[in-house]
Amino acid sequence: MPRTRPVLALLFNAFVWGCSWWPLRALNAAGLHPLWATALVYLAVLFVLVLALPQSARSLLRTPSLWLLAAAAGLTNICFNWAVTLGDVVRVVLLFYLMPAWSVLLAWWLLGERVTPMALVRLVVALAGVVLVVLPPGAPLASLASGLSATDFLAVAGGFCFALTNVLLRRLHAAPERERMLAMFAGGFVMAGAGAWAATALGLAPPPPAPAAGWLWVAAGLACAFLLGNLGLQYGAARLAAGTTALVMLSEVLFASVSSWLGGAAQIGPRLLLGGALIVLAALLAVRPRRSRDAR
Repeated sequence: MPRTRPVLALLFNAFVWGCSWWPLRALNAAGLHPLWATALVYLAVLFVLVLALPQSARSLLRTPSLWLLAAAAGLTNICFNWAVTLGDVVRVVLLFYLMPAWSVLLAWWLLGERVTPMALVRLVVALAGVVLVVLPPGAPLASLASGLSATDFLAVAGGFCFALTNVLLRRLHAAPERERMLAMFAGGFVMAGAGAWAATALGLAPPPPAPAAGWLWVAAGLACAFLLGNLGLQYGAARLAAGTTALVMLSEVLFASVSSWLGGAAQIGPRLLLGGALIVLAALLAVRPRRSRDAR
């Protein structure tokens, strides 16, 4: 099966998420906490999907195997959206994309996928890029995990949940794409809604502000972008190995770095450029044609 279209679909999804920090921060500036923003955006998409796909909605309620996918996708959105709204954009995305390590382990455990030499090469190249960007010059490798803030932990947890989401998409490839997509948006709304309610009740987040045209339009645009990006993820992740999906999605680091630099939210130096080049190289290696089944 040609791999160009699945890879391009994943790249589009990575672009959406790499640039999502801007509308999320705009909503936060308008008084909408990232948990409430996530719940509202996913509720809007879920409402449209349930109206358009009532049979898929009923099937989702009768399919427990999709509930785990919903939970993993929901936790991914909670962790990532919260972290990228409040933390340094580039650092959050890079910590989120420690994901390939989780993905290889989860694919081996849940899917029985063999770790091939080419998969290891791509993994090493991608992680080398991440280390170059995150680790200060001259610092020992052991310091990579030291001094993590609460935002950093959210980013790492989000990456683990996203790796689990991708593996589950691969495992549930026989389920209709509509039901998988519906499960992911349902999980995003339920998990974010529950988290927002709990955070507000505990005084950790303010209640949502009164409706206003400004932030409602931003939320509507973000909902449309997430819907189209999810379609890309569904199409690509169901047709590629979990490790390949994880590495192609690393291009989100590049999108986030460039967009945040252009938006004045990041400083891009030589190490970041070199690390980003390695990450893109790993994604390009995933696009190369397979010469055999062992080449992926």
